[in-house]
Amino acid sequence: MKKLLSGFLMAGILFACSDKKSDKNFEITGTIKGLKKGTLYIQHIEDTAVVTIDTIKIDGNSSFSSAFDLKSPEMLYLYLDRGTSNTIDNRLPFFAEPGKLNIETDLELFYANAKITGSKNQELYEKYKKIASRYNDEQLLLTEERFKALKSNNEAAILSNEAKYNAILKRKYLYAINFAVTNKNYEVAPYIALSEINNATTKYLDTINNCLSKKVAKSKYGILLKNYIAERKKSE
Repeated sequence: MKKLLSGFLMAGILFACSDKKSDKNFEITGTIKGLKKGTLYIQHIEDTAVVTIDTIKIDGNSSFSSAFDLKSPEMLYLYLDRGTSNTIDNRLPFFAEPGKLNIETDLELFYANAKITGSKNQELYEKYKKIASRYNDEQLLLTEERFKALKSNNEAAILSNEAKYNAILKRKYLYAINFAVTNKNYEVAPYIALSEINNATTKYLDTINNCLSKKVAKSKYGILLKNYIAERKKSE
């Protein structure tokens, strides 16, 4: 009878342990197909320095998980140390926010094939980048054309190229501003202002800053944007 009671008691303890939820506000899980051995680093930027939040050793199992507290939604980076490979495809940015996030990718195309789910800020950022990449492609083509015009010393072509480039830049800025204002309730808004159009005029940056919700204004990127604008105004 005692053995039977002990068995029930032990089962109850094990069940309680397995049912225990993480006391951290952010959980990340994922799989990197093809990865048998290596090290993953979850990192973020702190005062312009790259700081490692967690280190995960991969040895035979391509799945990984981690949990920690996020003070504020922010862009984190999953860095893969492949060991023997020198590939540059080893850093995957993802916009983390409290909750559960999952990353599915593979060893061959670590960044390009990544599918990230569980974060509204990530979803919005991917939507933004899809359109913004078109402006970047146009700028790249114009940069190549400018190089040819400079090489041939074609002044008319140089002036025309410059006008086109400025027009695309303006469209790119206006798109970023409109996107940020539309999504003022998400931390991706001030992040876009800081990372994508930080060299825009303070008038444009103020437009984004002034429309942020109270919650976002108090977030990591909301505070950074406010301070950045204040510093810019001091030097103008």
